[in-house]
This record gives sequence, structure tokens and C-alpha cells, in this order.
Amino acid sequence: MNYFTTEKHYNTLNNYYRSIYGKKVFKVALNGGFTCPNIDGTVGYGGCTFCSSLGSGDFAGKKGESLQIQFEKIKKMMHQKWNDAYYIAYFQANTNTHGPLNKIKTLFEEAIKLDSKIVAISIGTRPDALPIEVLDYLADLNKRIPVQVELGLQTIFEKTSKLINRCHDLTTFDWAVKELRKRKIEVVVHLINGLPGETKEMMLKTTKHLNALDIQGIKIHMLHIMKQTKMGFDYQKEPWPLLSLEKYVEIVIEQLRHLRSDIIIHRLTGDAPKKLLIAPTWTSNKLIVLNEIDKIMRKNNYYQGDLYAKKTS
Repeated sequence: MNYFTTEKHYNTLNNYYRSIYGKKVFKVALNGGFTCPNIDGTVGYGGCTFCSSLGSGDFAGKKGESLQIQFEKIKKMMHQKWNDAYYIAYFQANTNTHGPLNKIKTLFEEAIKLDSKIVAISIGTRPDALPIEVLDYLADLNKRIPVQVELGLQTIFEKTSKLINRCHDLTTFDWAVKELRKRKIEVVVHLINGLPGETKEMMLKTTKHLNALDIQGIKIHMLHIMKQTKMGFDYQKEPWPLLSLEKYVEIVIEQLRHLRSDIIIHRLTGDAPKKLLIAPTWTSNKLIVLNEIDKIMRKNNYYQGDLYAKKTS
């Protein structure tokens, strides 16, 4: 089943959730106070070179505040855009399964009880931070409320992964997807376009790899060069070419066309805090990016999965 429209020739998350719940569903981004295995020395130090000190949780709640306070603040802000909606409790900052099992259980159990309109819990993590006892707990939780795990992959290429200090390999990622799906847990994968040294062909190859895996969703981001990051420091010292808006749009459209048509598109672009963003500045206007993608796909009658379907027919 797909959720295409005349305006959007791909499965938007909004249409997907409205088909299930009958109204708007938005994520309330929470900070559980976790760190990452490539920060605390478990597998490395320094974290991913593109990550700020907030660990990809730049728009999440404030570390140290109770989940209830975080939830109410973010919910109130989101309601300025959508008055009537259901919520997903979203543990966004850092690696949210990297810690003692009792901490994970305490936070997740509290989160699902924050509001009667919470319909699911979403957990951002890394594939190397899913020990069996955590996987089994998530399977139990999934029987009580839908659980969605967002797995950072970014790229399938080992050379790039080492360059950005991911500190895990592709085999670990593939294993994590299989173990999560074995427990019927929804998997959403993060990719980054424009990583240093990567070509369009490499970005497409990363996308195509996902077609062979049982994933349910994908988030595609442009690389943000931000202040207070290792990559930001390196870029300001010696800049390298970044993708233009036009090239990014071209690549994303090809990625969509090569992607299975059943996968839900959670994001096609992202944003960084304006006070931290160094480059590319065009990423600060998401609406322009999305409009360009939609316009070109409509004009050329492109659809998510049309090239994948030709290849497999």
C-alpha cells in the first residue's frame, strides 16, 4: 500500500499517520540524558564529527528537566502549528538505548504515560547499542504501545564511516535491523547526503542497500556543517565543496525513485539551529527544498519506487 497524492509522489509521514489515526500526529522530542558509545569510550571518543554537543537533539527538551516538563514545553510549542493532534514520545538526543536497562525502562515507562494522547514511542539509537536484553524489553513494550526505533546509518561506506567517527560497521547495522524486525519493531533509518568524499553514486548505493532490508521508514538529511563540531572546525579551517540545492534535490529524487514504494518517508531534508549553522545556508528553508522535489517529480511524472519496480519486474 502507498500513500501517494497528486501533490506528493511519495509516501509522506503525514498521510501515513492520518490514514491510521485520522488526524495529525507529531513527535514531542525528549532528552533522556543519555550519551553515545563513541563519546564515552565504549567504542570511541569525540562522537560523530558532524554532531553538536546536543547529540542530534538540537530541538529536543532540555537535559536535566523532567520528562513531564520537557513534554509540556515542546507540546505547547507544536500546538502553535497544529491545534488538534496525537503525540509520539520521541527520545531524540544521543543514543537512547545506551545505558543501564533499569534507566531505559524507567524513562520509557514514564514517557508513555505522560499524556493520554500519546499513540507511540520513538527511540533514536545506534545499531551497536542494542544488546539482547534491551531488544527483548522493547519487544515487550511494543505489545503495549507501538515502538519505533530510529537507527542511524548515514552511509554504507566504511571509509566515510571512519572519517566521521561512527565507530560501527555495516554488518552491525544489518544485524540490528534483523533483530528489531524479528521482534516486530518498526525500523526507521537515517541517511546523510553530502558527506565528505561521497559521490552521487555512493549515496544512491546506500539507499539501494536498504531495499534488501525489512525497514519501514527513512529519513534523508543534507549534511549540516555546524559550529562547535569537529567537522565545523575542519571546514572553517579548510572548506570543501558541499552539495548545492539543485544537486541535493536531484540526488534525493533519484533516491526516492530507487527506493521500495512501501517505505514511509519521514524526512527529505532537515534543519540545524540557525545560530550554529555554518553551511550550506540553503538548508535553512526546508519548504523551498520540499517544493523543488515535489515540482520536479510532478513535472516528470516520477514516483517513489518507479525505477526500483522497473529493475525488479
